[in-house]
Amino acid sequence: MRDSGKRPHICTGRTWARALTAVAMVAVSALLPLTQATVCATEPVATFSIVGYDPETGDLGVAVQSKFFAVGSVVPYAEAGVGAIASQAYGNTTFGPLGLAMLGSGMDVEAVMDSLLKHDPDAAQRQVGIVDAAGNSFAYTGDECMDWAGHETGPNFTAQGNILVGEETVAAMARAFRETEGVLGERLMRALEEGQAAGGDSRGMQSAAIYIARENGGYAGYNDVYCDLRVDDHAEPITELRRIFDLWKEHALINEGYRLCEEGEWERAFAVGRDAVALTPDAGEPYYHLACYLSKAGMREEALKELETAVGFDPALGPRAKLDPDFEPLYEDPEFLRITGD
Repeated sequence: MRDSGKRPHICTGRTWARALTAVAMVAVSALLPLTQATVCATEPVATFSIVGYDPETGDLGVAVQSKFFAVGSVVPYAEAGVGAIASQAYGNTTFGPLGLAMLGSGMDVEAVMDSLLKHDPDAAQRQVGIVDAAGNSFAYTGDECMDWAGHETGPNFTAQGNILVGEETVAAMARAFRETEGVLGERLMRALEEGQAAGGDSRGMQSAAIYIARENGGYAGYNDVYCDLRVDDHAEPITELRRIFDLWKEHALINEGYRLCEEGEWERAFAVGRDAVALTPDAGEPYYHLACYLSKAGMREEALKELETAVGFDPALGPRAKLDPDFEPLYEDPEFLRITGD
């Protein structure tokens, strides 16, 4: 059974965003000339990043690495059903919220970029990537960004970087995003890893982050923050980000399995559960949740097999199963009682 319980019927972040679009656009038009004219960056956010969209799930996100402290607090922005933006080089932190507000109003990615840059006296030092909720992408690299600087765009993604060892970093990110299978988070992570392997930031590494928005994707469905992971200061930030991403991914898969069970998508739930098991095959927890899915589907023998494996790895899961309503159909089953320690 998942920790968060069933999702309540709530007003989500995306719902609020839609309701406030008109107000937001008034604010954008008023603030663009003033805010962007007064931004003063003191240190370039020299970095490489990938902005992406998954048309199957609707996920939108950004992954980024830099020789810069806490790059995740500066570069990535995303809003479910709207778009995702990376703002870097001499990063303008107004570009994220303002750009998303404009995308939410119906402006296309190129028009949004033009609006962001035309009032900015430091536009030549900016680097920006934008992807909208239809997979349209557009990127900009200012003439004064430090070498090597450039970008590559394609359907559902844009890859960009500055102060890089060379253009191979951006090309490797774009190729990895196109060729990697699986969920958006995995594709973004592989793009970062391949970008670093191709050379990366010419100054080295310090921080990395991944941010993904999904409607109702946050804890218990209360917001749209599906994945928000940061490594702010580390000798190997991408390696560390991969480690914590894989931890996140296991829990995300488990929760996705319960969602699929609620929708009666049993085979997909079982497949997701097996993916979670494959991430940590020597831990009991993912086997336990797969057993829950199988029990809910009425698959007695299969559920008992996975539960026995789970308890073998972690005996504490036996007593837990006896209190779990997902196993209620098995409460009186002699084999269940044997496995759970009665």
